Amino acid sequence: MESEQLFHRGYYRNSYNSITSASSDEELLDGAGVIMDFQTSEDDNLLDGDTAVGTHYTMTNGGSINSSTHLLDLLDEPIPGVGTYDDFHTIDWVREKCKDRERHRRINSKKKESAWEMTKSLYDAWSGWLVVTLTGLASGALAGLIDIAADWMTDLKEGICLSALWYNHEQCCWGSNETTFEERDKCPQWKTWAELIIGQAEGPGSYIMNYIMYIFWALGFAFLAVSLVKIFAPYACGSGIPEIKTILSGFIIRGYLGKWTLMIKTITLVLAVASGLSLGKEGPLVHVACCCGNIFSYLFPKYSTNEAKKREVLSAASAAGVSVAFGAPIGGVLFSLEEVSYYFPLKTLWRSFFAALVAAFVLRSINPFGNSRLVLFYVEYHTPWYLFELFPFILLGVFGGLWGAFFIRANIAWCRRRKSTRFGKYPVLEVIVVAAITAVIAFPNPYTRLNTSELIKELFTDCGPLESSSLCDYRNDMNASKIVDDIPDRPAGLGVYSAIWQLCLALIFKIIMTVFTFGIKVPSGLFIPSMAIGAIAGRIVGIAVEQLAYYHHDWFIFKEWCEVGADCITPGLYAMVGAAACLGGVTRMTVSLVVIVFELTGGLEYIVPLMAAVMTSKWVGDAFGREGIYEAHIRLNGYPFLDAKEEFTHTTLAADVMRPRRNDPPLAVLTQDNMTVDDIENMINETSYNGFPVIMSKESQRLVGFALRRDLTIAIESARKKQEGIVGSSRVCFAQHTPSLPAESPRPLKLRSILDMSPFTVTDHTPMEIVVDIFRKLGLRQCLVTHNGIVLGIITKKNILEHLEQVKQHVEPLAPPWHYNKKRYPPSYGPDGKPRPRFNNVQLNPIDEREETEEEVHLLNSTTL
Repeated sequence: MESEQLFHRGYYRNSYNSITSASSDEELLDGAGVIMDFQTSEDDNLLDGDTAVGTHYTMTNGGSINSSTHLLDLLDEPIPGVGTYDDFHTIDWVREKCKDRERHRRINSKKKESAWEMTKSLYDAWSGWLVVTLTGLASGALAGLIDIAADWMTDLKEGICLSALWYNHEQCCWGSNETTFEERDKCPQWKTWAELIIGQAEGPGSYIMNYIMYIFWALGFAFLAVSLVKIFAPYACGSGIPEIKTILSGFIIRGYLGKWTLMIKTITLVLAVASGLSLGKEGPLVHVACCCGNIFSYLFPKYSTNEAKKREVLSAASAAGVSVAFGAPIGGVLFSLEEVSYYFPLKTLWRSFFAALVAAFVLRSINPFGNSRLVLFYVEYHTPWYLFELFPFILLGVFGGLWGAFFIRANIAWCRRRKSTRFGKYPVLEVIVVAAITAVIAFPNPYTRLNTSELIKELFTDCGPLESSSLCDYRNDMNASKIVDDIPDRPAGLGVYSAIWQLCLALIFKIIMTVFTFGIKVPSGLFIPSMAIGAIAGRIVGIAVEQLAYYHHDWFIFKEWCEVGADCITPGLYAMVGAAACLGGVTRMTVSLVVIVFELTGGLEYIVPLMAAVMTSKWVGDAFGREGIYEAHIRLNGYPFLDAKEEFTHTTLAADVMRPRRNDPPLAVLTQDNMTVDDIENMINETSYNGFPVIMSKESQRLVGFALRRDLTIAIESARKKQEGIVGSSRVCFAQHTPSLPAESPRPLKLRSILDMSPFTVTDHTPMEIVVDIFRKLGLRQCLVTHNGIVLGIITKKNILEHLEQVKQHVEPLAPPWHYNKKRYPPSYGPDGKPRPRFNNVQLNPIDEREETEEEVHLLNSTTL
């Protein structure tokens, strides 16, 4: 049932005005409560699609896959719209690459003609570096703005700086001479809401007033964020990474990377983080950076007119987004390569690295945190790790894998319930309820009241002589100096034990609230909440190991390394390893995650513990399911995404998956030179197919090529307007030479230039594992199935996804197993030695039962051509 539901969900046409009007990447689509259906309007589904004849197209100067000719032999200029794509369609990677090669050849052939052509050639060559430079600059500037605004609005829930309203709590007290070491966060310039409203700084009344104002600001920020998203940019909600992965695989979602989405996501991301919800800004920063890359790509024709080239810019933009999110340029490049990119050539690697470099440089210049670092929780450790610590590190990896498996299942179950119940129809109410519960429970606990990034910073930080946190409330040796460079392991004080209990409560709170928060209709990232959960667990484990080593330093596992008075265990290191393990368990990232955390700490020494924890978390998580959270949300939303990480081991053939099947409408085909304009228009109007194979004739039935429905419609409409003598009875010719016609015949219409002369074909005996591999590596939308050169059916990307879902759910394939009979299809010629005829240009005549051979019976029971 899950596979059936997955492919029968719908983006209903009436919900989106832009599908039938001139659409652009900046259009707003109301996506609240709407689900996608890939049976109704997409190029992936060439048999079940439904493309309106009057649809407008945004891209112009599109080209055909045949680069040696113009789009119409009888026209001097290309037809606007031919070779472009509608909303919620998948691009043809092969055709886009052919268009780019033809453009490159054309520019190279003209660059020696004049200085102007040489300048255009240089501009084209450098346009890729220019667009990633602009993307990096914009991403770094917006990230700095978001960081500064989020910190100020987070502190606004607790009070305000009277001397300078634009200062947050920390900045307000920088210039004060009245702060003390123990109470460094208190200064006369900073006033809490209780002091401003009731004039009390301490006491029950002050606590209650601050509690009420905390909840008030949290609800206000959350309500404003969800209202802006719902009214102005529905695509600004969520993390954005599942949709970015789908877009980079070739799917088109108009408006998802537009200017309105960029503006609203930037504003609402600040509000969502400031509201105190269990979410982060790191994931949405990837979406923000990709919006910048998409907008700047329209300034360069090389990218604005080619969807495949545009996705190279988006890959570089995603690297820049992670670079500014974590201050990890190299980790951003690896994240783009490992996690989000579908097509990643070598030049994209260089440009991604450059974009990440530029973005990190801009953010460092802004210095949003005032610590000369790119992130708030940058730490450095000076104590080495010891071999016996690998055991607790691996235990943290096991915890991260279990947390990831639990979170994915729980969050997907809740999101599925949200889609299938009335609760999902009230996104504003859901956000308000979640924000209210979060604020009410978070305020009493100081560790949940903190901004999540500040919490991670405190958990990562090692206890030094200048630390006043409860986590550093150890009992000091009275005979030793209190200010030393290397503080030895000490017994925990009451403050540490109290902090451990508060951290345990914070861990439970974060686990529960993150499940219900990720997926609500506000910008919500998952990196920071997952890292916070792992950091809390890691810090608790680190303190436990530290105390164990202190009180039992004579045990054989501690005896060699942990001498009395030595600094043996670093609890902050355990917090860092736990954060990496939990994030790896949720996302199933490996190499990029280790590099990101390594860049956070600035030390090569801790790569081995990180690798051990991350790989353990991935193995444990994969034992419960190989999908990460982003792949799970892609499958939940029904996006047409073929994951290259999945393995296909089922023994089926192309004939088992192709369409048409039994009781399906027959496969519609065109002939190359004996159909009229009216015949083609009638076929387009009477069918909903998005493409038609072209055969030589009714008698030979050999494949000539493949014509898309949209290209046929646009070419015929353009020919009627621009060419004289084209009428309904005009013969349409897909052949190279026009057949001889009677003198009184109307002028023929030559459409060979819009014909794909080399469609991908497989035989009916091709194993499906090879077909799936071809679709993944070449980015195909459709593949024709032939038998001895005769077209039998078609396999689309949607058919591949349906089949993979059936295999995953252990559903038997619709066709008999591959070993059921030797010959799968009737021979091309009948028992009388003559070719089997077709009628209405679409199908073979039914075979009389008296003519059936023993080899054909099984096929005819399962499918009809």
